[in-house]
Amino acid sequence: MFYTSTHHKSADKRAEEFLKQDLFLRSAFKIIDKMVNLSPDRPSVLVDEVLHSIFFLGIIHSPPYLPQAIVSNNEMLKELQKWYPQPFNFYSTQLPKRSPFSCVLDMIIYLTGKKGLLTEEAKESDIIESLREVISDLKKDEAIDLISSAICVSQKKPIQDSVRYYGVSMSTSGRVPGQIMVAASCLGTWDPYVADAVMTYYPGKVKKNYFDGTFQIQELIRCQAFSLTKGDQMDPCRSCGNLFGLTTCQKNVWAYGNCAEAESISNLLKNENEVRGQIRPASDRNMDENNWQRAIESVVNDLKKWLKSVRFNQHLQFYTPPI
Repeated sequence: MFYTSTHHKSADKRAEEFLKQDLFLRSAFKIIDKMVNLSPDRPSVLVDEVLHSIFFLGIIHSPPYLPQAIVSNNEMLKELQKWYPQPFNFYSTQLPKRSPFSCVLDMIIYLTGKKGLLTEEAKESDIIESLREVISDLKKDEAIDLISSAICVSQKKPIQDSVRYYGVSMSTSGRVPGQIMVAASCLGTWDPYVADAVMTYYPGKVKKNYFDGTFQIQELIRCQAFSLTKGDQMDPCRSCGNLFGLTTCQKNVWAYGNCAEAESISNLLKNENEVRGQIRPASDRNMDENNWQRAIESVVNDLKKWLKSVRFNQHLQFYTPPI
């Protein structure tokens, strides 16, 4: 019988106390527990991916944590090793393509799709509220790390019941893991337009003088972020205005690539060729092949530098869950 939260209630009390001592461990364990219990499938690609992402973030954490420390329930550990051997084999040699809460979002999207809701508007409302309920449940158990603070919804215009595409903000713990995951997303996950825009600034907040991959998409799509704490609409930050031409009065410039807009717009561009075909770069500086390659090499070198700082294998191989 596969592990359920009922088993966890009878777990060793010492393991419970250990979890309370560290924010990362507590949150990592609870997110895995939540994903296992949400999943209707066994094995699940999304559970596999979230395990690898969390185990990777554990091994680069300070102090580093092995999977056995994160999954402190022995019964659960054995079951996960049985059904999901690859995350245990590759967490210390391969990079995740995205942060853990993106997997949680996709699980919620998958489960919402099985409900048979008739309109995209109804699905959007259900996805946001379901994700907020998951976060509320996690926080009740004092799991407040590795959780996204915002969700973004993007859809092409005209927006009447057009397909929505979702993204959440980066869910890492600390500056270095955040830098690593933004670089990994640029190189391994995001649509090239989004990756080029983020690479224009990465790893800092200063625009490169030799490359500009930013673009204007405001007139082509609806792009709306929401707080996952309060549920309120959120204006784009200045960083998203700079990257994607989103209209905003905000002046705060956050670390580029951390906002939910990046993942959401990337998912839209991967699926809406009509919108993608209408995008024009804000500058012709990204049309030079040599400068584009220089920008990519800069991201690769920065990624290797961050990985070296956390003593991780610098051979850039990305993890792919088994199908």
